[in-house]
Amino acid sequence: MSKLGQIGAKLHRGEVSYDFIGHRKFWFSLSAVLVIISLAGLFTRGLALGIEFRGGVEYDAAVKVTDSTVDDFTTAVKATNAKGLGDPVVTTINNNKVRVQTKPLAQADVGNVRAAIAKEAGIPAEQVTSQQIGASWGKQIADKAILALIVFLVAVFAVIWLYFREAKASMAAIIALIHDVTITVGVYALVGFDVTPATVIGVLTILGYSLYDTVVVFDKVRENTRGITGSNRLTYSDATNLAVNQTVVRSINTTITALLPVGAILVVGTVVLGTGPLKDLSLALFVGIAVGAYSSIFIAPSLLAVFKEREPGMKALNKRVTAKRAQTAAAATAAPVAVATAGAAPRSAAVQDTPRKADRATGTAPTPSTRPMKATAAGRPQPTRKPRSKRGK
Repeated sequence: MSKLGQIGAKLHRGEVSYDFIGHRKFWFSLSAVLVIISLAGLFTRGLALGIEFRGGVEYDAAVKVTDSTVDDFTTAVKATNAKGLGDPVVTTINNNKVRVQTKPLAQADVGNVRAAIAKEAGIPAEQVTSQQIGASWGKQIADKAILALIVFLVAVFAVIWLYFREAKASMAAIIALIHDVTITVGVYALVGFDVTPATVIGVLTILGYSLYDTVVVFDKVRENTRGITGSNRLTYSDATNLAVNQTVVRSINTTITALLPVGAILVVGTVVLGTGPLKDLSLALFVGIAVGAYSSIFIAPSLLAVFKEREPGMKALNKRVTAKRAQTAAAATAAPVAVATAGAAPRSAAVQDTPRKADRATGTAPTPSTRPMKATAAGRPQPTRKPRSKRGK
């Protein structure tokens, strides 16, 4: 068995553990900092909306990419002085294609920009493809994405409530999901990646992954806390912490397994392709999977424990468990004293059996000991017999 497997077996048996629930204030503080940074990036820098959301014109042309390709095409497009052009976004795809995105333009300006791109690329204007995307289409995608998110959260709340028969579990799971989405969107704002329909797909995908991991942990919590109010051995937090320790190795293994291929796609989409839906989708998946695994281990179970500890039955259980542990600690403290007292008794008895110094000095015989005499081999005193010659006299 590997070292990680041995650690997992010890965690599952409770031989070793980390107090996830006991350190919840630290993890809550860390999550609060991450959320604040994400919101700050979102409100200060904003999201770099792709052309699908803001609308505009997109041009593609085949060209041999060099170090100056981006600057050359940017200058060529700006030289058209098209109305409402703004700053064009020029990106390269592999080593043989350039993509130019501009704001919405009049039909005449669309032709002028296409001609400028064709001239810079050294190809006929007919070989430059263009497509004009209206902002209304992007707004429809955004509205549908928000609606899908709301429906998803409501469905998740209902399903978890029905499965666990516990509204507090639904609340903890939903808060963890909002936590994951906020941090993922904040990373997009800070990094500056374009938000495209592929990004929306990635965000909705990570919600399902994070929820799956959280439900696995909650299912183990339910197993460990079944009938817990009828005992005085563990509190709800103790049982929840045991459940997290029993599933943490599994969560780490599944997370690493999922992050490796997604990370490879992210590298290919960013370094090799340069742009496109692969880059947008893989970033959302990579950040979301990592944050989702973190929340399912450190955030969601701790929130569930906080909610449950407020119930009267759990408060009474905490008092019983605390009283029993105090009683056990007091008994353990008193045990060494009792052992030391019992060990001193034979020594005092031996001192009493030793003749006093005054008796030895005066020559008087000491007081006979009351201890029983040593028995003979037969176990009883043997009678004294006279010699045969003196019998009958």
